[in-house]
Amino acid sequence: MSTELQELVGFLGAPMRLVRQLAVQNLVQYSQGEHAYVFRENDHEPIRNLKALTKDGDPRTVRHALTILVNLCNDPSILDLLAGDDKFVEHIGNSICDLREVNPDLFCILLANLAKNDSVTSVFNMKRTKPTASRAQKKSEDEASMEQQDTEEDKQMREQLAMEPIDDSDIFKSDMMMDCLLDCFVKGHGRDLNKFGNFDYLAFFFSDVSRFKAGREYFVKKDTYDNVIPVTKLLVFTSYKSRIRRTGVASTIKNCLFDLDTHENFVKNEDINLLPYILLPLADASDEYREDELFELPDELQLLPPDKKREPELEIVKTMVESLLLLCTKREMREYLRLRSFYPVIRELHKNVEEDEIRQLSERLVQMLMGDEEPQPKVQEIDNNNNNDDDDDEDVVAEVV
Repeated sequence: MSTELQELVGFLGAPMRLVRQLAVQNLVQYSQGEHAYVFRENDHEPIRNLKALTKDGDPRTVRHALTILVNLCNDPSILDLLAGDDKFVEHIGNSICDLREVNPDLFCILLANLAKNDSVTSVFNMKRTKPTASRAQKKSEDEASMEQQDTEEDKQMREQLAMEPIDDSDIFKSDMMMDCLLDCFVKGHGRDLNKFGNFDYLAFFFSDVSRFKAGREYFVKKDTYDNVIPVTKLLVFTSYKSRIRRTGVASTIKNCLFDLDTHENFVKNEDINLLPYILLPLADASDEYREDELFELPDELQLLPPDKKREPELEIVKTMVESLLLLCTKREMREYLRLRSFYPVIRELHKNVEEDEIRQLSERLVQMLMGDEEPQPKVQEIDNNNNNDDDDDEDVVAEVV
């Protein structure tokens, strides 16, 4: 098997496109588990060939190449090779922002995996390159014969790839890559920009890059092109139907709160109004409040619809409570938050969620809000591994089965 695999992986760089297509298709099954070592052969030559195949004009070939690369990101040497290649990272970003791309979500997953590596911060200095031509390619007779086996979705994918570049000037107002990726995420949910993708996995990318100082600075500073603080564009997704979006956005918010100087603006500025977006996932319509408590809550929590349910994902609940703890770091913020009277929400959360870590965090939050002012709490009191999220969804590199 080893010799056969080595021979098969060598065909990834074959001169004939059909041979490359068949090779990458058959290698997907070996990108996980004991045989994945074969992609490190010849000083990672298969990885270089796979990167080239992500630019192929055949959508299935691109899908297979991306799937293999996504799965191989568990290998630190391969992750270093991919994330350290600025041109490849730029290609991924440009592909996501090309509204004709038929594998945008796989590109998003790959970018999210690369964000586990420090080198990916180069994305903050990148500019988007607009697509300039159709990606359709001339086909050999054998390739044309294979296409006769296409499903209806395959045919639609080929048709979209063959389109001329789309006028996207109304969608992308900035040429900076991060701004364009954020636009895809915000405007493309529900497949509104691209019927082949919803860009959900960019939430995990945003979460991981916000671990870095450059990432936090990007999300908390007002953009010059639209005068909006980027993280505020994400807030609405704290209650979105997609678990992936909710998880990534919650972690991004928490990471941004490690920049203590932003707290006052985030909470007191009515144009941002962060607090309700953190509290709403913690609240449930069945929570019991006294009448005087109810009317002292933030306005957004006073009249919840009868079908409002608490966030079902406990990791997201935990992240939101940790965000509140971060907001309580400074004395002046604790004093302000006491006036917002959200203690009853935390009380009901503690009463109704039977998870030890969330209960312990809730108790710490109450102590910080209701207890004596000394000693001053430190940011490091949250077990955050030096600002790195420990959520299972965030730490595990995504794989495609």
